[in-house]
Amino acid sequence: MSRPNALTRRQVLKTTLAGSVAIGSAGLNGVARAQSGPPNIVFIMADDLGYADVSCYGQRDFETPNIDRIALEGLKLTQGYANSSVCSATRIGLITGRYQYRLRAGLEEPISGSARGNPDIGLPPQHPNLASILKKAGYHTALVGKWHMGFLPHFSPIKSGYDEFYGIMSGGVDYFSHKSNPADEKGELYEQETSIENHGYLTNLLGDRAVKVINERARNGKPFLLSLHFTAPHWPWEGPHDEAESRRIRRLMHYDGGTQKTYREMVKSLDLNIGRALQALDANGLADNTIVIFTSDNGGERFSDVWPFTGTKAELLEGGLRVPMLVRWPRRIAANSTSDQAMISMDWMPTLLAAAGAAPDPAHPPDGENLLAVLTAQAQPHPRKLYWRYKAFGQRALRDGDMKYLRINGNEFLFNVADDPRERANLKARDKDTFERLKADYEAWNRTMLPEIPESNTHAIPGRVRADRYGNPSKD
Repeated sequence: MSRPNALTRRQVLKTTLAGSVAIGSAGLNGVARAQSGPPNIVFIMADDLGYADVSCYGQRDFETPNIDRIALEGLKLTQGYANSSVCSATRIGLITGRYQYRLRAGLEEPISGSARGNPDIGLPPQHPNLASILKKAGYHTALVGKWHMGFLPHFSPIKSGYDEFYGIMSGGVDYFSHKSNPADEKGELYEQETSIENHGYLTNLLGDRAVKVINERARNGKPFLLSLHFTAPHWPWEGPHDEAESRRIRRLMHYDGGTQKTYREMVKSLDLNIGRALQALDANGLADNTIVIFTSDNGGERFSDVWPFTGTKAELLEGGLRVPMLVRWPRRIAANSTSDQAMISMDWMPTLLAAAGAAPDPAHPPDGENLLAVLTAQAQPHPRKLYWRYKAFGQRALRDGDMKYLRINGNEFLFNVADDPRERANLKARDKDTFERLKADYEAWNRTMLPEIPESNTHAIPGRVRADRYGNPSKD
């Protein structure tokens, strides 16, 4: 079967040539070591991407051939969940393998700019995490893209186990100026812990750096973790040719901008740069023993397609939580396969550690589950029990098997999300025993987490800026 590819001929040749030079300069020994030892890991995360925003999950208005290639050559999970319906909370769950509500920073939904300089709001550098444990196991670790787990001087990727970092510390920046506030004097692009200035469309800059990291790691031969966390397609709504829009807007969360066409160009640029990373793995002979994961940090935003679900970012309806989830590992995972195993962001930490021959810190046991046996078809899918909490509108959710307990703004529901993924038929009265059992189970779990606090940030979608949320209180 042919491999779809969105790269232009010039880009393919450029990436392939760079990889060929890398192999030639290092000889074949480095490649042989990389292919025979522990797997490399390339963890690709999109930002605010909806479940059906890529064609292998149902997007009909445009194609995402490079993302689809990961599905074609690997495994597509149909029940992938984010740890939260906003970004920094999910990222904390992902990297620690634990419910984010166990940490003070995880109570932020998300971490906002007002947390700059706050020594309490960020991923504690001493907390074991995916990067720090892999580093101790002999991996080179790199984060390219979005961090969003605390600000300098107290927090950074370098302080939490990454050997190298290129990207942004905050939750979002302009794609051209790289500023989190258009009125700022300089952008927020970092190399390690130093602010730098690079010109260009941010998605392309992150793609450039990802290719560079892969080429350098191929020469070294040491196993590596590349966390490639794009900011796309998070607002501001700017495609690769929208620099004029960058100059126009006065606030990144610009409610007077964006179109479906702009969003399409942002996702296509994301797909293109993912293709460049895949090509770099091919060119360097690393693809066979590299685990490639693609997912999103939460459900889609205002221009996203979340079909067949309802809801959006900042909501615990399925559309705010369900995300694309793909994994490719040619050595161990069957190509063009599908699984209905429910999997959540925090499962990746124990799963990837197991694949690398490492183990979580026993003082911080993961809440996530090691699903390596399921992904490699050595075990059958099985039911899960997963919990969520979101401060805005008092949202609560528990999925137990096919059943889901949900509370939003004081209203309570029971859904069978397997039969009713759009969450329309409220079974609360019809199946009262299940409703009461799940509600009690949720409350017992919630008592084991840190409590919500008044001072933590939470993001809600106000009715004054989005007509389809007309019932929401009109405040940010």
